[in-house]
Amino acid sequence: MRAKYVLPSLAAVAALMLTGCVDNSTPATSGSPESSAAVITKDDAAAALLPAEVADRGTLIIGTEPTYAPNEFKNEAGDPIGWDIELASGLAAKLGLTPTFQVAKFDNIIPSVAGGKADIGASSFTDTVEREQQVDFVNYYNAGIQWASATGVDVDPDNACGLKVAVQTATYEDTDEVPAKSDACVAAGKPAIDKLKFDTQADVANAVVLGQADALSADSPVTLYAIAQTGDKLQPAGDTFDEAPYGMVVARGSELTAAVQAALQSMVDDGSYTAILDAWGVTDGGVDEITINAAANG
Repeated sequence: MRAKYVLPSLAAVAALMLTGCVDNSTPATSGSPESSAAVITKDDAAAALLPAEVADRGTLIIGTEPTYAPNEFKNEAGDPIGWDIELASGLAAKLGLTPTFQVAKFDNIIPSVAGGKADIGASSFTDTVEREQQVDFVNYYNAGIQWASATGVDVDPDNACGLKVAVQTATYEDTDEVPAKSDACVAAGKPAIDKLKFDTQADVANAVVLGQADALSADSPVTLYAIAQTGDKLQPAGDTFDEAPYGMVVARGSELTAAVQAALQSMVDDGSYTAILDAWGVTDGGVDEITINAAANG
């Protein structure tokens, strides 16, 4: 008989930190669950793919930065929760492992995985060709970018030259998206975008609410969640754009990559994956097939 795991409220799970990108139309609200209570059944075939070191240890060390609600954030007790956290816990259960979350700054997670200090990274990582030079990505979700502005203030993400735009440090919006837009402004002889960097997504949203920034840029479920949490103080600015895959981070060339892929595919196939996305209101970016290094191979 196969062992069954019910995802806990995550209060008993150790902590870690991470961030990234997603495309949804319905954000989680203040009534979001701490857990979907999805039932996860161990997949023996996926578990058989584990490197002996990880299988013998019995735990899966997962790097994350829980400052990116509703993907990964902390509950009142300080424990990491969110749909991305649930997926990471679920894939661990599929492999017959106990998830151990290791909180870290977002830009430290990839080096941690590459250096063997964490087994995987689960923090809404956008898979890019540049990042694939350092680690492998097991792709499990399609995300888009969504801007927001103060209610009543119209901002066009394609015409933001000279504006102040808030982003979370080390996210794709910080490293790629906003800089590219700013460079295009300068090339056209217009003022650059003044990018304001913050350590947490809450600070990013507050910067716009308080008038310190004209707009914010984040993954769509994160932006929509921020809009819901601030009542009528924020509004979407333009449509979602630049859809890209999220990926669980695994050491480049590791045997663990195939095990993580098989575990997540098993969750897709048995419906537990969709149950988690449904519970958090982020189903729009769900996928049917779990892939590897989609940025280079897509």
